Parts: sequence; C-alpha cells; structure tokens
Amino acid sequence: MKMPRGGRLFLATCLGSLFVLVLYFQSITKPAEAALKAVTRPGKSRTSPLQTLYNGDQQLELLAAHKSLQGRRELLEQACLSHTRKRRVLSPEDLKHLIVDDMHGLIYCYVPKVACTNWKRVLMVLTSDGRYTDPLAIPANEAHVAGNLRTLSEFSVTEINQRLRSYLKFIFVREPFERLVSAYRNKFTRRYNTAFHKRYGTKIIRRHRPNAKPEALEKGDDVTFPEFVQYLVDPRTQREEPFNEHWERVHSLCHPCLIHYDVVGKYETLEPDAQAVLRLAGVEGTLQFPTSGKTTRTDGHMAGRYFKHISPFYQKKLFNLYRMDFMLFNYSTPEYLRT
Repeated sequence: MKMPRGGRLFLATCLGSLFVLVLYFQSITKPAEAALKAVTRPGKSRTSPLQTLYNGDQQLELLAAHKSLQGRRELLEQACLSHTRKRRVLSPEDLKHLIVDDMHGLIYCYVPKVACTNWKRVLMVLTSDGRYTDPLAIPANEAHVAGNLRTLSEFSVTEINQRLRSYLKFIFVREPFERLVSAYRNKFTRRYNTAFHKRYGTKIIRRHRPNAKPEALEKGDDVTFPEFVQYLVDPRTQREEPFNEHWERVHSLCHPCLIHYDVVGKYETLEPDAQAVLRLAGVEGTLQFPTSGKTTRTDGHMAGRYFKHISPFYQKKLFNLYRMDFMLFNYSTPEYLRT
C-alpha cells in the first residue's frame, strides 16, 4: 500500500532525528576516538581543537587546565548516568543554542547570564574573516542579532553529525540560583527592559499579586523576587509555554546528557576556563576573552539576600525545579536555603 506524502515526510523526519540521536550517543561513548579523526574544514590542515584536547600533546599550562576540565567532564557523565532515565530524540529546535564556528572547529552552547554576550562577541571575531578584531568593539545588542552567528539547527542531518563528531563542543555554566537572581535583576529591576515588563511582568503581577493597582497591571515594571519565584514554580507557567531562555534550566537549553561536551567551563572560573578554550582553538595569542567590568556582579551573598524573603516552602519547590542543574554541574545546595 502506498504511504501518503504527509506520512512519508513524517517518517523521514523521525528517521533523520533518530540518526542524529544515534550519533549523539557515539559522541558520548567515543570522544577520544572521534578526536583522532581529522576535521574536514576547507583550507585547514592544522590540528583541530578536539585533537589538541584528546591527543595528549598539549603544553604544560594546557595540561594543567585540561586536568580540571577532564574532572568536570567525567562528573557530568557520571551524573547523567545516575540521574537520567529517559532518552529522547532531539529536534532542530533543541539545537538553536549551539553556535558553530566552522573556521576553528568549535561548537558553543550559549547560556544566558553566563557571559554569553562576550562569548558571542568572541565567536563573531573568530568567524568574521577579519571584519571584526576586537570583541569589545561589538555592541552587546549586535552580538545577539539572529543571523550574525550560525547555529547547529541550520545544518542538514549529515552536516550536524559530522560537526558533533569532529568539533570541540564547549559550554559555560553557573551556580543555578546566582544565575536566576542575575536574570531577575537584569530583566525586572532595570527600567529599560520594558519588553520583559510587558511580556512577563504584567502576567506575573496579574496572577500572583492580590489587589494589584491598575498601573502595575499595565506596566509590569515592579515585579518582586517572591512574585517571580511564584511564577516559576506555578505548574501553569510551563504548561502554557517554555521558560524564557534567561531562566530556563541549562540542561534544557544544551542537553548535556545527549550531547558530549568536551569542555565544561564555569562562570566562577571564567577567565582561566575561557583562556583554555582559546588556547585549544589556537587563537590565544591573537584574541583575548573580555574581562568583566561589572562592580555589582551577582554572587552567593547577593543571592542569599534575595532568598531571605522566600519562604522555605517556595525555596524547596524552586530547588526541585533547578535540581538537575545543581547535580549535573556539581553545585552544592546553597547554605542560605531553609529547606
């Protein structure tokens, strides 16, 4: 019996996605073997970043960084084996946060509020063929313009698999609640973020503030942190739509138990970890990762002050929501939690 055209398209899509998933597992189980294969990039014959990482021929300073990065990678793999039960097929939508640098053989999964603006600036320099030379000369809003950098979702299944096997895949993560407080401060306490106030603030106030004033319901610019927490743990929130990327869990953005990340950098050790990635890419001498000039960076002490106003009931619900990120990336339960 002849299959309808719609059915054939659906089957082809499923098979293509399944093929991608099979190769994700291969990349998890055989990273060193994949690293020994040459990266087929036009006009590039030098050792790829992935080969440099796994071949063991690094310089002494790189070997020291590699030891720390290897420990994180192994902890992540162990946590994935211990805490993930169900495997699923990834779709192109799942790959939209993975930025590709074909010139240097890099794949970076960006996580908002974890120095992703500066990493995007760096990748714009690396992929621009000389059009950009200084990351800090690139305006922050330009770094986030769709189309300035290619994502893995834009490639064919065959091209995706080839890059997953042979490119250095890296991610930078942050203590989950410090990242969350940073997102709240940036999106809800800055007057210029009117789009977030309208899009999310008005909804949060309408749902979680009894007897809200008309001005607050209209502007949505004075959301409190307890109201933001109530919004996050409310079951209706995720039923209606996915979390915004600024407070979405890292494991939901980057799928670290399906995609083998060769380097897991941390915000807490941003500069040396970023330096290690640039060294692996062979551009350390020509490109410097921008240092943060922020004087009020969100740290554990600041996060503790925000959580002081959250009841133990909501603290526990919020921790359960972000528990997987704590476990996968080896972050301890914050001391300030009263759960």
